[in-house]
Amino acid sequence: MRENAGMKDLWVFGYGSLLWNPGFAVAETRQACLHGWRRSFCMTSIHHRGTLDAPGLVLALDRAEDALCHGVAFRVDACDAGATLAYLRERELVSSAYLETRQSVTLDCGQILDDVLTYVIDPDHAQYCTWPLEAQAQIIAHAIGGRGPNDEYLENTARQLQLLGLPDPDLDWLVARVRQIKAG
Repeated sequence: MRENAGMKDLWVFGYGSLLWNPGFAVAETRQACLHGWRRSFCMTSIHHRGTLDAPGLVLALDRAEDALCHGVAFRVDACDAGATLAYLRERELVSSAYLETRQSVTLDCGQILDDVLTYVIDPDHAQYCTWPLEAQAQIIAHAIGGRGPNDEYLENTARQLQLLGLPDPDLDWLVARVRQIKAG
């Protein structure tokens, strides 16, 4: 890690919308794996992809003992770290359903990075949910929030994972099923 006036580079793990819309200055991008967590539509969205009356679903990292989540580690230069952290806190902690944690991730080259900023779901929060895939598809097909339709979020995330060569069979199934639902 490079040092800059007492600050150090910041690493951020992306697994959902950060993959296609980080919203901050990225100095380096590396494919990475996070052990013990799985990407899941386990958080209701009452702000960005749904409303209080008709919540949508967004991805979160849900703890699972033998799970492995493939995503991206973003390196942010030390000079941008403070602004990036403030931006991410405003974006990700809007409802306190995410917990800001530091995790160890393994880069595609095998290097292990400790202290990677990672947002995970709070399983005790009211927005935490566990729905079967069919119920997820029904919600995602119809929900719309302040940042747009819920299915757009799903499509963008699945597309970016495909471009990166990172398989996610559940997301692929959801994309196909949501398209069926929307087609009538």
